[in-house]
Amino acid sequence: MPLNLGNDGDGSSRIILTEPRGSTAEVLLFGGQVISWKNERREELLYMSSKAQYKPPKAIRGGIPVCFPQFGNFGGLERHGFARNKFWSHDEDPSPLPPANKQSSVDLILKSTEDDLKTWPHSFELRIRISISPGKLTLIPRVRNIDSKAFSFMFALRNYLYVSDISEVRVEGLETLDYLDNLIGKERFTEQADAITFDGEVDRVYLNTPTKIAVIDHERKRTIELRKEGMPNAVVWNPWDKKAKTIADMGDEDYKTMLCVDSGVIEPLVLLKPREEWKGRQELSIVSSSYCSGQLDPRKVLYGDI
Repeated sequence: MPLNLGNDGDGSSRIILTEPRGSTAEVLLFGGQVISWKNERREELLYMSSKAQYKPPKAIRGGIPVCFPQFGNFGGLERHGFARNKFWSHDEDPSPLPPANKQSSVDLILKSTEDDLKTWPHSFELRIRISISPGKLTLIPRVRNIDSKAFSFMFALRNYLYVSDISEVRVEGLETLDYLDNLIGKERFTEQADAITFDGEVDRVYLNTPTKIAVIDHERKRTIELRKEGMPNAVVWNPWDKKAKTIADMGDEDYKTMLCVDSGVIEPLVLLKPREEWKGRQELSIVSSSYCSGQLDPRKVLYGDI
């Protein structure tokens, strides 16, 4: 399908993907970042900060930033790496992926520059395909080593989800799993709760996670379903009130309507030999949830034929 291109005030391209039922996604070449995903009723499904700044090279808080070659402060580079602060290009040769003729999609590419090599001395090509179809947003990231030596990296898609009320949200699918708690020096714990609920700041990296995670929004009676491949970690983050007030590009009350549930490969790192390629895949979809005895039935959400 042809791309709908527009320009932001800073001259960067904004790509609008549409599909026949009316859902849309907006992607910026700056950061290779999805900044909006709306369903056929024009309801926004991704959170964007009320104080988001569209001023490169500052990263944009909201949507789906691409974190590479580092996530958070799990290394010596700038927080979340540099990919989200760079201008990407259209990928004219997205092989070996099959053509996406029946979907509204865009292929983007980020190549290492001389400046990148000064801070991270590895030559790479980072590609991402972003596609929408009815009720679904799909991202396929790939990293190719074009260097003469092996290198290791982290990668994550930071999914800023728009929720009705964080106090009424449950995350299902991470029960009994080990996680690293970023609020306690990355100490390792085991999840004891039947589901993750929120009454304070949460910042955790879950290990060896399943391919499917459900974010149940009780007030909207719907579930955001996250399916992922090649990314064994899931990050759950909400800053809550005190931390939100310390974040310059985030509204004081924004924490109430946002939740990050990220796909990533953080622990352990990916090791790529020369000419090798790593590939991941993430699908976000919206599922209508029905009440059962006053509560959502997570078994139906997680394991049923949806």
